[in-house]
Amino acid sequence: MAAVTLFDPTPEPDSTGPDSTGPDSTGPDSTGPDSTGPDSTAPDSGGPDSGGPDSVGLDSGAPVRERLGHEPRRVSLVRLSALIAQATGAMGRLAVEGEVHKPQTGKTGRQWFTLRDRVSQISVSVPSARQSRCRIVAGERVSVTGRLEWVNDWGQLQLVAEEVVPVGEGAIAAMIVEARRRLAADGLLARPRKPMPVLPLTIGVVCGHEAAVRADIESVVAARFGGYPMTFWETTVSGPGAVDNIVTALRELDADPHVEVIILARGGGDATALLPFSDEAVCRAVCASRTPVVAAIGHDGDKPLVDEVADLRCGTPSLAAGAVVPDRATLQARLDGALTSVASGAGGRVGAATSALAGIDRHRSAIAGLDRAATRLARAQAARALVSPEVALERGATRLARIDWRSPSATRLIAAQRALAAGRAQADALSPGRVLERGYAVVRRAGDGTVVRQPAQVSAGEALELSVAGGRLNAIVSQQEGLEPDDH
Repeated sequence: MAAVTLFDPTPEPDSTGPDSTGPDSTGPDSTGPDSTGPDSTAPDSGGPDSGGPDSVGLDSGAPVRERLGHEPRRVSLVRLSALIAQATGAMGRLAVEGEVHKPQTGKTGRQWFTLRDRVSQISVSVPSARQSRCRIVAGERVSVTGRLEWVNDWGQLQLVAEEVVPVGEGAIAAMIVEARRRLAADGLLARPRKPMPVLPLTIGVVCGHEAAVRADIESVVAARFGGYPMTFWETTVSGPGAVDNIVTALRELDADPHVEVIILARGGGDATALLPFSDEAVCRAVCASRTPVVAAIGHDGDKPLVDEVADLRCGTPSLAAGAVVPDRATLQARLDGALTSVASGAGGRVGAATSALAGIDRHRSAIAGLDRAATRLARAQAARALVSPEVALERGATRLARIDWRSPSATRLIAAQRALAAGRAQADALSPGRVLERGYAVVRRAGDGTVVRQPAQVSAGEALELSVAGGRLNAIVSQQEGLEPDDH
């Protein structure tokens, strides 16, 4: 991992204006750090004060070809941009320290800020997908891990950040406090811890590439249970990219069905070296793991944030190995004790049963059993005599003989006939035909067939149709007379 400081020998870095490094400084009046106006005194401008090793004074009388030794290389602007992008891309990932200046957020969620020190500065771009790995606070000294990128649209070089972490104990402590507050708000600090298995199938270990931590764990395993199944996942545990590597290792070991406990181990170090184990992403990965996780970070005095969310916290990797690796001699002693206890208990029960059998007189016991069986048989015969099947059959036949199966049917039939006759008489009485046979008629208007109920419904000379018992009659209204109230 390269660690560089971008150094610009220009003595006055702020002479370009504070607003020159933002993402929108693309106008013609931009005076950002890449400005090459006529008054620019950048070290490559070729001015008379340029102190570069290849600088040539403009007042020399030698021709340009003599001064440079060859014709200048002519390239298009597109080609020049491609050459710059190629050169910056070849530098790979960089880790740069500086102070955060003027952070801002764009409409798409991308963030920008200027990373500067005493004599130099560069624009830093933070994609929205990487902001969870970046702490950006104005005025705070940070370490930015990322890659250089040449932006054609702006004509500007920027550092695209993958990770921004604070530098200094005060800033680190503030970041840990914020992460602890968010974890506590989600209830992860007070979550129930998963129990440790007594005899895990395989023990997974996440550690660095240094040999000391692995050697400590292996020495404890050899002393307690030589040859115990272990799976070591060596990865970067400090510096840029450590958080992503640790999270990946935890997830891979958790997905292994043979791994039943995971040790997260690292040797001692300062606050910056142990910072990945206080990262919120690592803590959440530990909480999300279905496999119990043991935290063994640094020495006994080191307490990163992951200690507060792990299922078990041990002061050193050696103590963690001793906590999860069973002691073979202890296991054998426990098994021997259990076998002895089982054998003793079984032997006692067998002896008691043997003694009980030895005290039994088998001849007398057989005779006593026969006597008890004969007594039960006699009781059964007496009970059968009291309730004989022949007696029960006779009683049933007597009850059946007393039943007259025809009488209820005849009674129900007569009642049904009477009800039917009554219903028929009522239907005949309510039939319109029966009413007409008694001399009544139904009067309708000949035009629309409306039944006439009142004299006022018709007028003189109107045709009517009368329905009587024998047929229909046609009539003409000659006179209307209404009934007096007393005539109803």
